[in-house]
Amino acid sequence: MLLALLLAVPAAGFAVAAHLAWSGVARADLASTMVGASSGTNYLIVGTDARSGVAADIENANVIFGPAVEGERTDTIAVLRLEGDRVSLLAIPRDLFVPLAGGASNRINAALALGGPTALVETVQGELGIGIDHYLEVDLAGFLALVDALGGVTVDFAHPAFDARSGLAIDAAGPVRLDGSAALAYVRSRRYTELIDGDAVTDPTADLGRVRRQQRFLAALMDALGTERNPFVLLGTLRAVAGTLTVDDTMTARDAATLGLALRGARPLTATVPTARYITSSGQDVLVLTPESDTVLADFRG
Repeated sequence: MLLALLLAVPAAGFAVAAHLAWSGVARADLASTMVGASSGTNYLIVGTDARSGVAADIENANVIFGPAVEGERTDTIAVLRLEGDRVSLLAIPRDLFVPLAGGASNRINAALALGGPTALVETVQGELGIGIDHYLEVDLAGFLALVDALGGVTVDFAHPAFDARSGLAIDAAGPVRLDGSAALAYVRSRRYTELIDGDAVTDPTADLGRVRRQQRFLAALMDALGTERNPFVLLGTLRAVAGTLTVDDTMTARDAATLGLALRGARPLTATVPTARYITSSGQDVLVLTPESDTVLADFRG
Protein backbone atom coordinates (compact mmCIF):
# COMPACT_ATOMS: atom_id res chain seq x y z
CA MET A 1 0.00 0.00 0.00
CA LEU A 2 2.77 2.41 0.97
CA LEU A 3 4.77 1.45 -2.15
CA ALA A 4 1.74 2.09 -4.35
CA LEU A 5 1.29 5.49 -2.74
CA LEU A 6 4.94 6.40 -3.22
CA LEU A 7 4.73 5.43 -6.90
CA ALA A 8 1.50 7.37 -7.36
CA VAL A 9 2.91 10.65 -6.04
CA PRO A 10 5.47 11.18 -8.86
CA ALA A 11 2.91 10.01 -11.42
CA ALA A 12 0.35 12.51 -10.13
CA GLY A 13 2.98 15.25 -10.10
CA PHE A 14 3.90 14.41 -13.67
CA ALA A 15 0.24 14.58 -14.74
CA VAL A 16 -0.18 17.99 -13.08
CA ALA A 17 3.00 19.31 -14.70
CA ALA A 18 1.87 18.03 -18.10
CA HIS A 19 -1.55 19.64 -17.65
CA LEU A 20 0.03 22.97 -16.70
CA ALA A 21 2.30 22.84 -19.75
CA TRP A 22 -0.65 22.01 -22.02
CA SER A 23 -2.65 24.91 -20.58
CA GLY A 24 0.00 27.28 -22.01
CA VAL A 25 -0.66 26.18 -25.59
CA ALA A 26 -2.35 28.79 -27.81
CA ARG A 27 -5.73 28.02 -29.36
CA ALA A 28 -7.13 28.73 -32.82
CA ASP A 29 -10.90 29.10 -33.17
CA LEU A 30 -11.56 26.30 -35.67
CA ALA A 31 -14.43 24.31 -34.14
CA SER A 32 -16.90 25.58 -36.73
CA THR A 33 -14.42 25.31 -39.61
CA MET A 34 -13.10 21.74 -39.40
CA VAL A 35 -15.44 19.21 -41.01
CA GLY A 36 -13.48 16.14 -39.92
CA ALA A 37 -12.81 12.90 -41.76
CA SER A 38 -15.61 10.39 -42.32
CA SER A 39 -13.32 7.72 -40.85
CA GLY A 40 -10.04 7.91 -38.97
CA THR A 41 -8.59 11.18 -37.73
CA ASN A 42 -6.77 13.81 -39.83
CA TYR A 43 -4.34 16.26 -38.25
CA LEU A 44 -3.20 19.27 -40.26
CA ILE A 45 0.45 19.77 -39.25
CA VAL A 46 1.84 23.22 -40.00
CA GLY A 47 5.34 24.59 -39.55
CA THR A 48 5.58 28.35 -39.96
CA ASP A 49 8.48 30.66 -40.76
CA ALA A 50 7.72 32.95 -37.78
CA ARG A 51 11.05 33.79 -36.11
CA SER A 52 9.81 35.33 -32.86
CA GLY A 53 11.52 33.69 -29.90
CA VAL A 54 14.57 32.50 -31.84
CA ALA A 55 17.76 33.63 -30.09
CA ALA A 56 19.67 36.21 -32.14
CA ASP A 57 23.00 34.47 -31.47
CA ILE A 58 21.89 30.98 -32.52
CA GLU A 59 24.03 29.02 -34.95
CA ASN A 60 23.04 29.82 -38.55
CA ALA A 61 21.30 32.99 -37.32
CA ASN A 62 22.15 34.84 -40.54
CA VAL A 63 20.29 32.33 -42.69
CA ILE A 64 17.51 31.61 -40.19
CA PHE A 65 16.57 35.27 -39.91
CA GLY A 66 17.61 36.34 -43.41
CA PRO A 67 15.64 39.13 -45.09
CA ALA A 68 12.54 40.37 -43.34
CA VAL A 69 9.33 38.59 -44.32
CA GLU A 70 5.83 40.02 -44.30
CA GLY A 71 3.34 38.13 -42.17
CA GLU A 72 3.56 34.46 -41.27
CA ARG A 73 3.75 31.85 -43.98
CA THR A 74 3.68 28.09 -43.78
CA ASP A 75 7.08 26.51 -44.27
CA THR A 76 5.75 22.95 -43.96
CA ILE A 77 2.23 21.60 -44.55
CA ALA A 78 1.31 17.97 -43.98
CA VAL A 79 -1.71 15.84 -43.14
CA LEU A 80 -1.12 13.13 -40.56
CA ARG A 81 -3.81 10.47 -40.70
CA LEU A 82 -4.55 7.89 -38.01
CA GLU A 83 -6.88 5.05 -38.95
CA GLY A 84 -6.78 1.98 -36.75
CA ASP A 85 -3.11 1.05 -36.37
CA ARG A 86 -2.21 2.70 -39.68
CA VAL A 87 -0.30 6.01 -39.66
CA SER A 88 -0.01 7.95 -42.93
CA LEU A 89 1.68 11.23 -43.71
CA LEU A 90 0.81 13.37 -46.73
CA ALA A 91 3.14 16.22 -47.68
CA ILE A 92 1.55 19.22 -49.39
CA PRO A 93 4.08 21.29 -51.38
CA ARG A 94 4.02 24.89 -50.24
CA ASP A 95 4.25 26.02 -53.89
CA LEU A 96 0.96 24.29 -54.75
CA PHE A 97 -1.12 26.89 -56.65
CA VAL A 98 -4.82 26.73 -55.73
CA PRO A 99 -7.74 29.08 -55.10
CA LEU A 100 -7.37 30.17 -51.49
CA ALA A 101 -10.39 30.31 -49.21
CA GLY A 102 -12.10 33.66 -49.67
CA GLY A 103 -9.56 34.96 -52.18
CA ALA A 104 -7.75 34.60 -55.47
CA SER A 105 -5.46 31.74 -56.49
CA ASN A 106 -2.04 31.74 -54.88
CA ARG A 107 0.55 29.41 -53.43
CA ILE A 108 -1.09 27.43 -50.62
CA ASN A 109 1.54 28.60 -48.12
CA ALA A 110 0.13 32.14 -48.43
CA ALA A 111 -3.22 31.10 -46.94
CA LEU A 112 -2.02 31.40 -43.34
CA ALA A 113 -0.62 34.89 -43.88
CA LEU A 114 -3.75 36.12 -45.64
CA GLY A 115 -6.46 34.51 -43.52
CA GLY A 116 -4.90 32.69 -40.58
CA PRO A 117 -5.49 29.03 -39.65
CA THR A 118 -9.15 29.25 -40.74
CA ALA A 119 -8.19 30.09 -44.34
CA LEU A 120 -5.58 27.33 -44.46
CA VAL A 121 -7.95 24.68 -43.11
CA GLU A 122 -10.72 25.81 -45.46
CA THR A 123 -8.33 25.69 -48.42
CA VAL A 124 -7.13 22.16 -47.63
CA GLN A 125 -10.69 20.97 -47.11
CA GLY A 126 -12.14 22.79 -50.11
CA GLU A 127 -9.40 22.33 -52.71
CA LEU A 128 -7.95 18.96 -51.67
CA GLY A 129 -11.14 17.47 -50.25
CA ILE A 130 -9.47 16.37 -47.02
CA GLY A 131 -11.58 16.80 -43.90
CA ILE A 132 -9.54 18.07 -40.94
CA ASP A 133 -10.20 16.95 -37.35
CA HIS A 134 -7.36 18.74 -35.56
CA TYR A 135 -4.82 21.49 -36.25
CA LEU A 136 -1.25 21.74 -34.90
CA GLU A 137 1.06 24.64 -35.73
CA VAL A 138 4.62 25.24 -34.54
CA ASP A 139 6.99 28.09 -35.43
CA LEU A 140 10.77 28.07 -35.89
CA ALA A 141 11.46 28.61 -32.18
CA GLY A 142 9.24 25.67 -31.30
CA PHE A 143 10.90 23.44 -33.86
CA LEU A 144 14.35 24.27 -32.50
CA ALA A 145 13.21 23.72 -28.90
CA LEU A 146 11.54 20.39 -29.70
CA VAL A 147 14.60 18.91 -31.40
CA ASP A 148 16.97 20.13 -28.71
CA ALA A 149 14.70 18.89 -25.90
CA LEU A 150 15.01 15.40 -27.40
CA GLY A 151 18.78 15.73 -27.50
CA GLY A 152 18.73 15.87 -31.29
CA VAL A 153 17.25 13.72 -34.07
CA THR A 154 19.26 11.24 -36.14
CA VAL A 155 19.08 11.36 -39.95
CA ASP A 156 20.98 8.99 -42.25
CA PHE A 157 22.80 10.81 -45.05
CA ALA A 158 23.75 8.93 -48.22
CA HIS A 159 26.47 11.48 -49.01
CA PRO A 160 28.06 14.56 -47.45
CA ALA A 161 25.68 17.47 -48.10
CA PHE A 162 25.50 21.23 -47.82
CA ASP A 163 23.37 24.27 -48.62
CA ALA A 164 24.93 27.67 -47.97
CA ARG A 165 21.51 29.33 -48.14
CA SER A 166 20.01 27.27 -45.30
CA GLY A 167 23.26 26.79 -43.37
CA LEU A 168 23.36 23.01 -43.84
CA ALA A 169 26.84 21.46 -43.58
CA ILE A 170 27.12 17.66 -43.29
CA ASP A 171 30.75 16.57 -43.61
CA ALA A 172 30.34 12.79 -43.84
CA ALA A 173 27.84 10.18 -44.99
CA GLY A 174 26.01 7.98 -42.49
CA PRO A 175 23.82 8.61 -39.44
CA VAL A 176 24.16 12.15 -38.11
CA ARG A 177 22.48 13.42 -34.96
CA LEU A 178 21.15 16.87 -35.80
CA ASP A 179 20.59 19.51 -33.15
CA GLY A 180 17.82 22.05 -33.61
CA SER A 181 19.82 24.47 -35.76
CA ALA A 182 21.20 21.75 -38.06
CA ALA A 183 17.78 20.09 -38.32
CA LEU A 184 16.23 23.40 -39.35
CA ALA A 185 18.92 23.87 -42.00
CA TYR A 186 18.12 20.39 -43.32
CA VAL A 187 14.34 20.71 -43.57
CA ARG A 188 14.49 24.23 -45.03
CA SER A 189 17.10 23.45 -47.70
CA ARG A 190 15.98 24.27 -51.24
CA ARG A 191 19.43 24.00 -52.81
CA TYR A 192 20.39 20.68 -51.29
CA THR A 193 23.80 19.71 -52.67
CA GLU A 194 25.53 16.37 -52.19
CA LEU A 195 29.19 15.51 -52.70
CA ILE A 196 29.11 12.36 -54.85
CA ASP A 197 32.45 10.92 -55.98
CA GLY A 198 34.01 14.35 -55.57
CA ASP A 199 31.33 16.16 -57.58
CA ALA A 200 28.83 18.65 -56.12
CA VAL A 201 25.38 17.54 -57.27
CA THR A 202 22.45 19.85 -56.49
CA ASP A 203 18.97 18.38 -56.17
CA PRO A 204 17.11 19.65 -59.27
CA THR A 205 13.64 19.08 -57.79
CA ALA A 206 13.67 22.23 -55.61
CA ASP A 207 10.54 22.31 -53.42
CA LEU A 208 9.59 18.67 -54.11
CA GLY A 209 13.00 17.49 -52.93
CA ARG A 210 12.58 19.68 -49.89
CA VAL A 211 9.22 18.04 -49.18
CA ARG A 212 10.78 14.57 -49.35
CA ARG A 213 13.49 15.60 -46.88
CA GLN A 214 10.85 17.04 -44.55
CA GLN A 215 9.02 13.70 -44.68
CA ARG A 216 12.21 11.84 -43.80
CA PHE A 217 12.85 14.17 -40.90
CA LEU A 218 9.29 13.99 -39.57
CA ALA A 219 9.53 10.17 -39.66
CA ALA A 220 12.85 10.35 -37.76
CA LEU A 221 11.31 12.80 -35.26
CA MET A 222 8.35 10.49 -34.69
CA ASP A 223 10.77 7.63 -34.15
CA ALA A 224 12.71 9.67 -31.60
CA LEU A 225 9.52 10.59 -29.74
CA GLY A 226 8.20 7.04 -29.97
CA THR A 227 11.32 5.38 -28.58
CA GLU A 228 11.85 7.89 -25.76
CA ARG A 229 10.89 6.19 -22.49
CA ASN A 230 11.98 8.84 -20.00
CA PRO A 231 8.78 10.68 -18.97
CA PHE A 232 10.77 13.71 -17.84
CA VAL A 233 12.31 14.07 -21.30
CA LEU A 234 8.84 13.88 -22.84
CA LEU A 235 7.55 16.43 -20.34
CA GLY A 236 10.53 18.62 -21.24
CA THR A 237 9.59 18.49 -24.92
CA LEU A 238 6.04 19.61 -24.11
CA ARG A 239 7.30 22.44 -21.92
CA ALA A 240 9.80 23.44 -24.61
CA VAL A 241 7.20 23.87 -27.34
CA ALA A 242 4.12 24.88 -25.29
CA GLY A 243 4.69 28.59 -25.77
CA THR A 244 5.25 28.23 -29.51
CA LEU A 245 2.50 25.74 -30.32
CA THR A 246 -0.99 26.53 -31.60
CA VAL A 247 -3.74 23.92 -31.72
CA ASP A 248 -7.43 23.98 -32.56
CA ASP A 249 -9.87 24.86 -29.79
CA THR A 250 -11.35 21.34 -29.68
CA MET A 251 -8.07 19.54 -28.97
CA THR A 252 -7.72 18.43 -25.35
CA ALA A 253 -4.75 17.14 -23.39
CA ARG A 254 -6.29 13.68 -23.74
CA ASP A 255 -6.39 14.10 -27.53
CA ALA A 256 -2.73 15.09 -27.51
CA ALA A 257 -1.85 12.08 -25.37
CA THR A 258 -3.80 9.79 -27.71
CA LEU A 259 -1.87 11.18 -30.67
CA GLY A 260 1.43 10.71 -28.87
CA LEU A 261 0.63 7.09 -28.00
CA ALA A 262 -0.43 6.36 -31.59
CA LEU A 263 2.89 7.66 -32.89
CA ARG A 264 5.07 5.66 -30.49
CA GLY A 265 7.22 3.44 -32.68
CA ALA A 266 5.08 4.23 -35.75
CA ARG A 267 6.57 3.97 -39.23
CA PRO A 268 4.27 6.26 -41.20
CA LEU A 269 3.39 5.53 -44.80
CA THR A 270 4.47 8.67 -46.66
CA ALA A 271 3.07 10.28 -49.77
CA THR A 272 3.28 13.62 -51.57
CA VAL A 273 0.49 15.31 -53.50
CA PRO A 274 1.27 14.66 -57.21
CA THR A 275 1.90 17.95 -58.99
CA ALA A 276 3.24 19.42 -62.22
CA ARG A 277 5.20 22.59 -62.82
CA TYR A 278 3.19 25.55 -64.12
CA ILE A 279 3.99 29.16 -65.04
CA THR A 280 1.16 31.54 -64.17
CA SER A 281 0.10 34.50 -66.31
CA SER A 282 2.05 36.74 -63.94
CA GLY A 283 5.21 34.65 -64.38
CA GLN A 284 5.11 32.73 -61.08
CA ASP A 285 6.79 29.33 -61.17
CA VAL A 286 4.38 27.14 -59.20
CA LEU A 287 2.98 23.61 -58.89
CA VAL A 288 -0.53 22.50 -59.82
CA LEU A 289 -2.55 19.34 -59.22
CA THR A 290 -2.45 16.58 -61.84
CA PRO A 291 -4.99 13.90 -62.84
CA GLU A 292 -3.07 11.49 -60.58
CA SER A 293 -3.62 13.70 -57.55
CA ASP A 294 -7.07 12.30 -56.76
CA THR A 295 -5.73 8.77 -56.31
CA VAL A 296 -3.29 9.88 -53.60
CA LEU A 297 -5.69 12.34 -51.97
CA ALA A 298 -8.40 9.68 -51.76
CA ASP A 299 -6.37 7.79 -49.12
CA PHE A 300 -6.64 10.81 -46.81
CA ARG A 301 -10.24 11.77 -47.47
CA GLY A 302 -11.70 8.98 -45.35
